[in-house]
Amino acid sequence: METLLTLNAGSSSIKFAVYPYQQESIAPALYKGQIEGLGDAPRLETEDGAGRPLDHQTLDLAGDADSQHRAALAALLAWLHARGADHGVQAVGHRVVHGGDEFAAPVRINEGVLTRLARYSYLAPLHQPHNLRGIQAITAIRPDLPQVACFDTSFHLGQPDVARHIALPRTLTENGLKRYGFHGLSYHYVAESLPHHLPPAARKRVIIAHLGNGASLCALQDGRSIATTMGFTALDGLVMGTRCGNIDPGVVLHLLDQEGMDTTRVTQLLYKESGLLGVSGISADMRTLLASPDPAAAEAVDLFCYRAIREIGSLVAALGGLDALIFTAGIGQHAAPVRARICQALGWLGLEFDTAANARHATTISTTESRVHTLVLPTDEEVMIARLTRECLRRT
Repeated sequence: METLLTLNAGSSSIKFAVYPYQQESIAPALYKGQIEGLGDAPRLETEDGAGRPLDHQTLDLAGDADSQHRAALAALLAWLHARGADHGVQAVGHRVVHGGDEFAAPVRINEGVLTRLARYSYLAPLHQPHNLRGIQAITAIRPDLPQVACFDTSFHLGQPDVARHIALPRTLTENGLKRYGFHGLSYHYVAESLPHHLPPAARKRVIIAHLGNGASLCALQDGRSIATTMGFTALDGLVMGTRCGNIDPGVVLHLLDQEGMDTTRVTQLLYKESGLLGVSGISADMRTLLASPDPAAAEAVDLFCYRAIREIGSLVAALGGLDALIFTAGIGQHAAPVRARICQALGWLGLEFDTAANARHATTISTTESRVHTLVLPTDEEVMIARLTRECLRRT
């Protein structure tokens, strides 16, 4: 069977999925999984398309980060070969966080494209280099395979300039200091799902809440992104698992000037030690915090919900009203108490909340009388990568 492989390469993990390639629509995955623990105790975990565990392998990988990524992906291809899928892999689609203003659509990767993408690494230092390392590793192992980059930023490129500008000198804006937005592959997938769940009138003004370890909101007008909470980097906007979200820039200056931190230490603090973890002092995992009796855990959850409620209000203003609110991603899909707190605070919009439906994780968690349709929908970035990759290759 001819297949398509999708990869989401990070610093210590690589998520993957394998799909049939030739069918008219991207079918459910044949296999999914991840390689975790790169740089520490690497292991390959796989499951079938229905989510049933298939294999768990400890990997013996040596060398630097580049070598480990190559060896890890070679182990994945060997596992696929044992399943009879390796020789059928026709293409690889990659999640690439940043495409800047240059890449408004998925692109087939060649040496020139890879060089241009590397220039955006300074805009997404914790994501872009690892995304590109996955591309380089596949190139080294299977140089014959077509590879496609699919961007988190592309979905937001059609936003009006006023939504993207930062109030800095124009020369800096022209050098790339502007709001880009992220989680675009997730938003794209959910946006394409909306016609199956909402009547046309309810799809005019929509906010999607992608709430997970990384969290953001996106305002859609007739299916197009017009504003989002993440900006120049993935630090902006909502409180996240370990990221601070919206912060007064003066705090950063204070950390540098008064606390004696350098930029490396500040980066570690804002990306890895803040958010739910920093406020609670317990965990970055919402499940752990909701189950904890510690007042600091409750404080972290309260702040997470409060910031989401405030930012939703901001996006409602940008939209001029709200017809539908969609929850997705790990917290959005599974944390009923978080959804309840957010929705109950939005009654002023005409959102009438169905407590019982929310508790059983129903798709629709608003009442039939509600002016704002409120849904819980799964996201699937891997399927979106697969769709975009195949479309790109069929055009080229």
